[in-house]
Amino acid sequence: MKEYSVVPNKDATTWFLKIEDVAPYEEFDKQTTAVEAGIRFAEANKPSRLIIFDETNEKQEIKTF
Repeated sequence: MKEYSVVPNKDATTWFLKIEDVAPYEEFDKQTTAVEAGIRFAEANKPSRLIIFDETNEKQEIKTF
């Protein structure tokens, strides 16, 4: 199962979409935009999971596709 994650940078000023928790795949200005991209990737690569972190780097939500 592929795993995607949306995580903030250290200052929570930008958001990263990561694939398999390696180097950031893409950078976004807003969390919502990063989550939308993560959902698109996860849905296109089923079975997969999207883990969304908040600005304090705590798990906020896990979506399974």
